[in-house]
Parts: sequence; structure tokens; C-alpha cells
Amino acid sequence: MVVVLKPVSNENWYECTQLKVKPEQLHIFPAPVVYWIAESKYVNDFELRAIYSEEVLVGFLVFCANPDKDDNYWIPAIMIDEKHQGKGYGKAAMKTLIQLMRISNYTRIMIGHRPDNLIAGKLYESLGFIKTSEEVIDGEIVRLLQIN
Repeated sequence: MVVVLKPVSNENWYECTQLKVKPEQLHIFPAPVVYWIAESKYVNDFELRAIYSEEVLVGFLVFCANPDKDDNYWIPAIMIDEKHQGKGYGKAAMKTLIQLMRISNYTRIMIGHRPDNLIAGKLYESLGFIKTSEEVIDGEIVRLLQIN
């Protein structure tokens, strides 16, 4: 499966705001896409990408262009629209993002997920992310992918 990560722009930002998760997933992904777009105007290192399969918008993600004090690059958000879940787009988007980050010489990629989001946990583990601790931090399990 091939997905393309396109920058959120004047042409696609509104369509991105129409993406949503299933109602039963709102406790896992409570902030709507419009929140991330707004926050990116004030948090300078947020990079927003629209996830496309062919020319169809299927999801959205946010990653940080600058490392934190420990040299970690974070992925604060990834979501696949409710109509496109369960088709492999999340995994394909993560693989594409990791490759992009690898090319940009990122070496430590961090991501978090809610403890009850078992699907995300399994996805991240399948991509090589390991738990940084058994402790839940700010309501999330934190995982690290070390790139050599």
C-alpha cells in the first residue's frame, strides 16, 4: 500500500478539518484536527501532514521538526478517518513518516498512546517502537524508535 504525506496547505486544510474518528474513539483522540492546525500556528516546530491514498484524503498526522532537550523527535498525533480505518493506512503512513524522518537524520522518534488503545500499541510495536517505561506518563504509554 502506498500513501503520500502532503503538507497541510491552503488547498487542503478545510478538508483535513472534516476528518474524524469513530465516536467510541473520542477518548483516545479527543482533539479534532482543527485544534492541531490552530496549535501549529503557535508551536513553531509542528509539521502537519495530510495522509492520502491515491488522491483520497484518509488521515492526518503531526510531527515535530525540532528535537526536545533529550534529542527526541516526537509524533504528537496520527489519525485515520473513521471511513478508512482498518485498511492499513495507519501503518503505511507511519512507515512513510519514519522513512522521511530517517532521511532527515532523525535518530530518536517518540510517540505516545493511551493505555487502552491496544491497536496503536500493537502497530507501534510492529514498527520497532519499544516502551520507554512501564509507567504511564501524562495518561500515555511512551514508545521510542531508535534509528541508526
